Amino acid sequence: MKDEEPNKETLDQWSKDPDNWFLGIFYFNRIDKRIFPPKRISQLGWTINFANPFSVLAIIGIISLIIVIEKIVR
Repeated sequence: MKDEEPNKETLDQWSKDPDNWFLGIFYFNRIDKRIFPPKRISQLGWTINFANPFSVLAIIGIISLIIVIEKIVR
């Protein structure tokens, strides 16, 4: 049996599960492959899944891009 993608209900449960939130603010779930899952209150946007190594790289890339743009604009 191949790995199945979790359904929306499971993804929502992961985002709302307090056990997946380190210190209540850092989302850390090794099973969840999403880079940017929704926050506990999804209307507030997204957060970073610190258990996914690609999310940390994505944040470093975004911060680097902001720094480069800021230096170009000056």
